[in-house]
Amino acid sequence: MLHDKARPAEPSAFDDSDIEPERHLTAEEAALVDENLKPSARVVYSIIRREGEEELARPLRSLWWSGIAAGIGISTSVLAEGVLAAELDGHPYRSLVQNLGYTVGFILVILGRLQLFTENTITPVLPVLARASEGCLRRMLVLWAVVLAANMVGTFLAAGFFLLGTVTPDHLAGMMSVSHHYAEAAGWDALLRGIPAGFLIAVLVWMLPSAKGNELFLVIIFTFLIAAGDFTHVVAGAVEVYLLVLQGELSLAAGVGTLILPTLAGNVVGGTAIFTVLAFAQVQEEIVPAGQAAADRRP
Repeated sequence: MLHDKARPAEPSAFDDSDIEPERHLTAEEAALVDENLKPSARVVYSIIRREGEEELARPLRSLWWSGIAAGIGISTSVLAEGVLAAELDGHPYRSLVQNLGYTVGFILVILGRLQLFTENTITPVLPVLARASEGCLRRMLVLWAVVLAANMVGTFLAAGFFLLGTVTPDHLAGMMSVSHHYAEAAGWDALLRGIPAGFLIAVLVWMLPSAKGNELFLVIIFTFLIAAGDFTHVVAGAVEVYLLVLQGELSLAAGVGTLILPTLAGNVVGGTAIFTVLAFAQVQEEIVPAGQAAADRRP
């Protein structure tokens, strides 16, 4: 378990000792108030940081196989989009409705607790920010490398499987149209569009502890926005790249160099450099070790 190297909290004119119980409430009503309070930013931070610590402590082999499963699972986003694109051919709202299909793979992967690289732009980063040590940073980079590589292997296997005749020609044509659309955002465009996608996935991870049974709805809303906004996601996009590569419509070098790598950079900037750093900054001054907090309250 990792521990914060926290500085003493800033003095405040209002602290926990100023909070008095609501004397007009019964014990049952007071318990109901406690139950319905929204988790504070510190609570959310602590939950995600604890998850990050657990991820950093997992065996690399476990991360690898979970990452492959996530790569295969995320391919259902492209499959669902392709099916809807084919079935809604000619419909005026085809492009908007087919974006709902994009949410399928993320539902599978996120609620299935599989290792998706873009979730890891926040979860294992918080322990590193809390404890700035070379060993912790190295462990995070190894986790990133293993999970990303596993995701790429999983997406490649899934793309190859789709081309073996496992989907109908019409649905495959729909998947290829989705892939062609992604390929239009190459180079700088892929990087810029990857920033909002990385940010939104990090926000999604941050909000899940507060979802209280609404996790499915939350995943659908945020991932639908990624698709509808034409933002780029490195793992889902890799499925589309590999479909084009295996069909001979795009070289592997071009797919990796102009689509996957720029999207990866954008996702990291949006998820880690922007949202995660801001999320940590908002609680940094409030993170006080329990012993220090108790000492500060003693007269």
